[in-house]
Order: sequence, then C-alpha cells, then structure tokens
Amino acid sequence: MEEHVIWVDEQDREVGAGEKLATHQKGQLHRAFSVVVFNSRNEMLLQRRAETKYHSGGLWSNTCCGHPRPGESVIGAARRRLMEELGIDCELGEVFSFKYEARLDHQMTENEYDHVLVGHCDDIIPNPNPDEVSEWAWMSPEDLRRDVHTYPQRYTYWFKILLERANIFD
Repeated sequence: MEEHVIWVDEQDREVGAGEKLATHQKGQLHRAFSVVVFNSRNEMLLQRRAETKYHSGGLWSNTCCGHPRPGESVIGAARRRLMEELGIDCELGEVFSFKYEARLDHQMTENEYDHVLVGHCDDIIPNPNPDEVSEWAWMSPEDLRRDVHTYPQRYTYWFKILLERANIFD
C-alpha cells in the first residue's frame, strides 16, 4: 500500500501531498514528527532502526518518528506510529519544530518540517515491530550526550539536530 505524506512550504502550510518514497527521492519539503518519551528518572526511550528501513537503517534515534498522512493531525499520527513501531501509547505534547534538509543513504533526501513531541510514561514495556525497530533502550541524559559525542555515526541525522536545538531533558 502506498503511503502519502503532506507537502508543506517554509511556514509549514500544506501545499499538497505525495507518495512517501518518491517524496524522499525528490527531496520535497514535507511535514514530519519526532517523538521523545521520558520516564520518571528522566531517561529517554531510544530505538535502533531496523536494518531494512528505507534509509538510516541500524542507527539509533529518538523514541519514534514518522509523517502525518493527509487529513491526519501531527499528534494523532505520532500516537499511531508509537503503537505501530513500539506497541506503546502515551499522551504527547508539542515542544518545538524545526526544518532541516540532509542527503541520506540509498539516494534519499530528508527535507522535513519536523514537529518534536514529548511524552512522559512509566511502566512501559515496548513490544517493537521488528520491521521498524531492532532494539530499544532507556538512556540517561549524561550517557546519551556522551555516546552521541563519542559515536555520532551511530545516530540518525535528525536526532542529533534535535538534541542540539533544544534541551529537552529539562
């Protein structure tokens, strides 16, 4: 089944829609989201993307990410993807957004207006979809910053930007 994403302008106003893979091949600006879930110990739930993902396979990243479908809200899409990727659900709130563009592997270009959503949940035991997620881990702010600094190649491009642009651990 073809999945469609929402094309946007520089102010995140909808200008159309297109098939997800073709959008990434052409580098069309589109709406996206990045979810970050914390527990009461202020640890972040990370996922390692499945090796078979169409780009950035095998890299560690934020809890989940994806794209709203035409007619779908950002928060609704984010909660849908949390369930599809990790088998979890929690309340989410948007904390900021940013635009970025990056050439990735497999001749893909991320050109996204990314909405960052944060949730807080305890007693979560992820049940990851192996087509989406190969591993998951809770990580403290100190350990995460140290690991990203020491091994930046282990992390997705957008996740490193997200960590630089906002202090989401506060």
